[in-house]
Amino acid sequence: MHGVWSSRWTFILAATGSAVGLGNIWKFPYITGENGGGAFVLVYLVCIALVGIPIMMAEVLIGRRARMSPINAMKYAADEAALPHAWAAIGWMGVLAGLMIISFYSVVAGWAIQYIFTAASGTFTGITGESAGGVFANFLQSKGTLLLWHSLFMVMTLGVVAAGVTRGLGAVARVLMPVLFVMLALLLVYAVIKGNFSAGFAFLFDFKFDKLTWSGVLKALGHAFFTLSLGMGAIMAYGAYMPAQGSLAKTVITVGVLDTVVALVAGLAIFPIVFAAPGLEPSAGPGLMFISLPVAFGGMPFGVLFGALFFVLVTIAAWSSAVSLIEPGVAWLIESGKFSRATATSLLSGVAWLGGVACIYSNNWLEDKPGGVFSFVFESLDFLTSQVMLPLGGLLIALFVGWFMRRAIVQSELDAEEHPLFDIWLFVVRWLSPLLVIIVLIAGLVEKFQ
Repeated sequence: MHGVWSSRWTFILAATGSAVGLGNIWKFPYITGENGGGAFVLVYLVCIALVGIPIMMAEVLIGRRARMSPINAMKYAADEAALPHAWAAIGWMGVLAGLMIISFYSVVAGWAIQYIFTAASGTFTGITGESAGGVFANFLQSKGTLLLWHSLFMVMTLGVVAAGVTRGLGAVARVLMPVLFVMLALLLVYAVIKGNFSAGFAFLFDFKFDKLTWSGVLKALGHAFFTLSLGMGAIMAYGAYMPAQGSLAKTVITVGVLDTVVALVAGLAIFPIVFAAPGLEPSAGPGLMFISLPVAFGGMPFGVLFGALFFVLVTIAAWSSAVSLIEPGVAWLIESGKFSRATATSLLSGVAWLGGVACIYSNNWLEDKPGGVFSFVFESLDFLTSQVMLPLGGLLIALFVGWFMRRAIVQSELDAEEHPLFDIWLFVVRWLSPLLVIIVLIAGLVEKFQ
């Protein structure tokens, strides 16, 4: 009904596209440098091995087993395990989380589109930090411009999802991800030649164990979970389109490795450029992407070209993630038999578009908040999804596959009959992954309300 990826590598590129997003570019490199560099990377890799990859395998496994949307896949899996359909709540929560995330994600992606043109126009040539901050602040006050780019990005997303699994999601993954890799490589070469590469490399990879605190370990754990787009149904939906042949475990590990490599290479491309500019300090989030980097590019040779290239890269990363956020709900509507793919995509894109409009026009609610780029709606959607719904979804997926799916079914889907590593993976999914996700969930809530 939905189609199948044309090859295992199409699934890998699509899943990597879902995983690689703004967090890889504006968050991971900074939290790495601030929390011990190489020491943080080691902890992060352990967390990926104990949380990210095991839960991703479980989520893909359910999707490929059922060949349906996350909502119906959980019903199917619950039937096989003789459990109530209440387990479908995992799928419902994922669909809702995806719509909530794309509502504010699309607004930020619109910022990146605007900055392609701003950078290409030479606006940032010789600009100071104060002036760059002013440009960004003025842009955020222009509701009409924000609405235009948010709307354009939603149309871009709608077009890909409406085209279907093979001609839309798969074709775009096969084109966009190689383009993203090439652009990242070009920016890395530029950073090596024109940036302060030694300072950037030291920031990211020097082993500074004295800077690795318990808070840093929690950040590594949280990012290991969120970076792979777990708990929101996107990976389960993509798993439903995965070809039956090919190793599920090797495929998921490849996605985890590619996602991590992109994040680290992004850091190696970004921070040498930041460190090359006098007086600029490394930062994270919008301050890095829309203030620090424009200043850095503005003071470097060929900065107009590579600044524009950087924001094209950011837009591609956001676009490849966005299409996966809306797909679980679209798949479910198609399965109901009442909607075509085009109608289902248009309906959910419209809902997400309205959510983005609410983000844009509630922007004034928190104007007096220090550094307050994020609006009331924006911040609320971000908190509910990233700190509550996604960890809860990931936790329930791990518990379901680890404790309730029949061992023979899990082994068959993983092609792991008599494999010596199967029992290790099962132990991790039953015990370690849920425990660590509970820590992520509690830590996020404590940080929010302390």
